[in-house]
Amino acid sequence: MEEIEEKKKTTKKQFLIHLGLAAVVMIFLVYAVFNIYFPFVTNHGESLSVPNLEGILVDDLDEFLEDRDLRYEVEKDSGYSAKYPAMAVLKQFPMPNAKVKENRKIYVTLNAKKPPVVKMPSLKGRSLKNAQLELRSLGLSLGEIRYKPDFALNTILDQYHEGKIIEPGKEIAKGSQVDFEVGDGLGNQNFQMLNLKNLNLDEAIFVLRGYGLKVGDLYYEKEGSYNKETEGEDGETTYTKLKVSGGKVFKQNPKAGFSARIGQSIDLWVVEVDSAALENTPSLEITE
Repeated sequence: MEEIEEKKKTTKKQFLIHLGLAAVVMIFLVYAVFNIYFPFVTNHGESLSVPNLEGILVDDLDEFLEDRDLRYEVEKDSGYSAKYPAMAVLKQFPMPNAKVKENRKIYVTLNAKKPPVVKMPSLKGRSLKNAQLELRSLGLSLGEIRYKPDFALNTILDQYHEGKIIEPGKEIAKGSQVDFEVGDGLGNQNFQMLNLKNLNLDEAIFVLRGYGLKVGDLYYEKEGSYNKETEGEDGETTYTKLKVSGGKVFKQNPKAGFSARIGQSIDLWVVEVDSAALENTPSLEITE
């Protein structure tokens, strides 16, 4: 009986050992399947990140993509951008940084060898902002803006390409620059500048505004004088130097008699007002 009991204990012990070994093997197999086999199968060839091909010449694509285990195919339709040379990549699919399998084909759109042409629109009489939007929609760019005396502020007076006036309907390459001549809003009405000397500053400003002129820089000095011209009966002109009191204009730019234009800024020199003198000035009393 004892021998039989001993055999049973041995058999049970061996069974537990085998069961433990089987469990260890099973755990290892499960670990290997989920952490080694599955990642290898599912991620194999899918960990590649698509590079940015924009601006790369088509002649350089083979070597560039071959080093990255990728291929490319050129789309039939081309595009155009003045930013890149001819036959450079403009667009691609899949987009940069997309995750793809090895040997994946990247579809690319190339920059045309010759820029397509568009017909120049008629932009005369339109606002500068509106003309800019029209150029952009046609693939053209804004060049130089030259202002010309005209009352129509920022209105297109003429359109130029390569230094010459370009007529509406003429073909022009996409990406070309178009220059504009626009109105400055001031017009071309010239007149002789008025004499503002010895006027109070507020009077001088009132006169300037009445003639469509602007007040430019104001310069204040402690003292000021000007030469008054007097023409005698014999036709000779004499000059008398007169001192100007505080708060009055004694110099201006442009000078009186010089040409001025509507909207022009006029600089004035004014004698400073003596604050002490103002304080000592008696007030005017009104009696009945």
